[in-house]
Amino acid sequence: QRILRLAEMCRRLETEEEKVLPFYPSSLGEREQQDAQQVLEETPEEPLARAVWDYAGLERFWQRLNKARLEEQALQRERVDLALQNQHLRDLLGRYLAGISVNQEVLDNPNPL
Repeated sequence: QRILRLAEMCRRLETEEEKVLPFYPSSLGEREQQDAQQVLEETPEEPLARAVWDYAGLERFWQRLNKARLEEQALQRERVDLALQNQHLRDLLGRYLAGISVNQEVLDNPNPL
């Protein structure tokens, strides 16, 4: 019941695109998809593989979690890039303002323009 309540809460926070198309299309070819499906349908023999097989129903959950983590990393990288760009633009603006303003401190230093 707790998992269902959490799923309902998360569903309200999804974007329209995620509600309509929640997963990326598979990058596997048709033959590879058939091979993967065949492997999933076979009952595993090893104990660890059998334990993982019991949780095969959570595959969509793991896909969503991984998608969210990938998007988080992409946003973090974009944030770093934007912070660097912002710092560069601030430096340029500072040099420009120093070049057009006239005061004793500016006159003592070489003109940056």
